[in-house]
Amino acid sequence: MKTNPLKGMRDLLPQEQALRDYIQGEILATYRASGFERISTPILEDMENLDKSEGGDNLNLIFKVLKRGDKLEKALASGQEKELSDMGLRYDLTLPLSRYYAANRDKLPNPFKVIQTDRVYRAERPQKGRLREFVQCDIDILGDSSPNAEVELIDVTARALLRIGFTGFTVNINDRRILRGMLAQMGFAPDTLDSVCISFDKMDKIGVDGVEKELTEKQLPAQAIQALCDFLAAGKFDLDTVAAQCGDEALSADLRYVLATSRALAEDRYKVEYSPSLVRGQGYYTGMVFEVTCPQFSGAVAGGGRYDNMVGKFIGQQVPAVGFSIGFERICSILLEQGYKIPHALEKCALLYLPQTDFAAVLAKAETLRQEYQVTVLPQAKKLGKQLGNLEAAGFTKVAFGDNDDLKTLGGAKEK
Repeated sequence: MKTNPLKGMRDLLPQEQALRDYIQGEILATYRASGFERISTPILEDMENLDKSEGGDNLNLIFKVLKRGDKLEKALASGQEKELSDMGLRYDLTLPLSRYYAANRDKLPNPFKVIQTDRVYRAERPQKGRLREFVQCDIDILGDSSPNAEVELIDVTARALLRIGFTGFTVNINDRRILRGMLAQMGFAPDTLDSVCISFDKMDKIGVDGVEKELTEKQLPAQAIQALCDFLAAGKFDLDTVAAQCGDEALSADLRYVLATSRALAEDRYKVEYSPSLVRGQGYYTGMVFEVTCPQFSGAVAGGGRYDNMVGKFIGQQVPAVGFSIGFERICSILLEQGYKIPHALEKCALLYLPQTDFAAVLAKAETLRQEYQVTVLPQAKKLGKQLGNLEAAGFTKVAFGDNDDLKTLGGAKEK
């Protein structure tokens, strides 16, 4: 039997789990204080739903579940690979939320402000910052088409990050409609715009030459590619210049509003920037998209956007929707590397007892000590010095005893 977890998945030791519980609790408290309500959905979704969810490259990372019994035998006999699976593990929380809203919208408020904090799964190549099982912390607003929904999500997410001590971050914002309009003006066909955007999104990693190479390999019009590369090489990426290239100034009005309002709410605690190359890989985004970046980590630590067409795939009519997701694993990784300590956490105290001690009295004493400490009751070992050393290594700062009133500070002097 193997003791190690599967690649891309992790066992968590108590100290790290305690930190994660605290961070998630603070994020949840921020969300709930802002009027968002938490829901849960199953980790498994219908394979047809997942295939049609426009999840970009994530669709290639779905963990598929084989059919069972006679259905599997028939699927194997058919020789069709797609027939082998009828469900898969969710790769994010947006598709499950859209299905949930479509099924329960008559029981939900409008607009619906919702929290999801749960595990998702992607068949990633495991590496630092990329796991196959990880937690996302999402907030979404469904039923509000105004840019105020974007502003509120940005504000609440930023406040959650600030609450857990996260600083020095930047909220980057773009609008896919403006980008698509600009690309169409340059000569790219409407049915190729999503593909162009995916290449454009990589500009900060592969540069202008890399974007040009990708677009050329996709056999897109040379004149359009040249127009885009000339624009990128000029380096004028302010909103006025990009909006002028788009050919529809009205499209930029909502983005200008969100940028201005979010900057006013930031009050210099974090930055809010226009990012013309920001696309995000999921194909379901229809308007504004945003990401949070910070100097401590090379990738985004949060991201989201507007996805007005997703619920409509289930009910046949458009429902405005926008969401923001905190990359919980990345946040925890950064804070752990920084030596983050849980503020105002109770000191850990071990109450040791001997075999002959009245155990009911020990538990009663532990309850009294819990007014000031987090208390664990343990049998006293024969080698007390070694036990105290192990307790100190595990984060305990105090030790009490069931048969006397001593209260020791580990590594320090005896206290009464």
